[in-house]
Amino acid sequence: MFTVPSASAATMAEIERLLRFDTTSRDSNLPLIDHVAAVLGDLGIESTLVPSPDGAKANLLATIPAADGSVRGGIVLSGHTDVVPVDGQAWSSAPFEPEVRDGRLYARGSADMKSFLGVLLAKAPAMASARLAEPIHLALSYDEEVGCVGAIDLVAEIERRGIEPRGCVVGEPTSMRIVRGHKSMNVFRVDVRGLAAHSSLTPQGENAIVAAAELVRFVQGVADELRAEGPFDEGYVVPFTTVSVNRIDGGIAINTIPAECTVHFEFRALTTVDHEALVERFRAECRRIEAGMRERHPGASVTLTTTAAAPGVDTPADADIVALAAAWGAEPSDDKVTYGTEAGLFAQAGIPTVVCGPGDIAQAHAPDEFIELEQIARCEAFVDRLIAALSTQETA
Repeated sequence: MFTVPSASAATMAEIERLLRFDTTSRDSNLPLIDHVAAVLGDLGIESTLVPSPDGAKANLLATIPAADGSVRGGIVLSGHTDVVPVDGQAWSSAPFEPEVRDGRLYARGSADMKSFLGVLLAKAPAMASARLAEPIHLALSYDEEVGCVGAIDLVAEIERRGIEPRGCVVGEPTSMRIVRGHKSMNVFRVDVRGLAAHSSLTPQGENAIVAAAELVRFVQGVADELRAEGPFDEGYVVPFTTVSVNRIDGGIAINTIPAECTVHFEFRALTTVDHEALVERFRAECRRIEAGMRERHPGASVTLTTTAAAPGVDTPADADIVALAAAWGAEPSDDKVTYGTEAGLFAQAGIPTVVCGPGDIAQAHAPDEFIELEQIARCEAFVDRLIAALSTQETA
């Protein structure tokens, strides 16, 4: 058993500073990124910003070199800087004004996942002063909450530099348990275009909603098939690939044949599922529906667009990063989680990755989001042990 100290005042102060930045995904994260870069810069740690295409947001990659100056290998500590909206939620306190009550820290992002980032920043002086045997890389992303968008270029930058880390810890809230697996996340929009007409003249129109309904039935049929036939992985609460239609927009009036309808659906797949083959099934159905519509109206179309995608991860139980995380004080487990993270992108790049961070995912995205202060203390102890384990025992 590890003895867990109380969360330090320095860490609490840094977490609270981060929480005061409103980094809702629809807004810029640059003020927070500039703050992180400044904190690291004061310690002599150089940060590289990897901007979004429009320049409104940025990822940050910073390396604390080993004592011999090397930057290859080592461990990546990764987290996202954005948070979900608070719109329409009833909070007991201002969501971007952190407040401690009854052993909990309340604020948007307290659990998901600025407490982890605050611990990293508070421990950065220790990282910078340690005589490291191998480097530590800090990787902060934007727009994780809207489909792991920023991390794509962040991981690409790690690959471009040839850093080749030997492991990565993504600090999403797991109550400091080691999570080795999660499903992929794949989100689609299907735009159906027909032909408008007065509802009393149905033969003169091409009903986009009716065509969209065909697609909805097909998607649900695939969902039912995967639920019944698998493949299965009993490590998950829901042990099969899930598929669901979650939003439909269409029509302008009750007396008008709708010319347009949009269907939004997703699937969350086990790593054993052939992702491309599953996507092709949906594309083929869209082509079939479109062909039928065009027999009646040549201008009709059914277009499938991938709006978000992030790969799953299934790190082997015997991977070094699993044993390392346990040695640093994380709780060993065989848990796999239903939600997605950026871990799959690191794993896809050949970097063995686990998800492990302070806080409970049950509090994420909810009104009055909070993290237990004890969880912050456990994360501090984890990072302290990581630094010690990566440090050489040789004297200068």
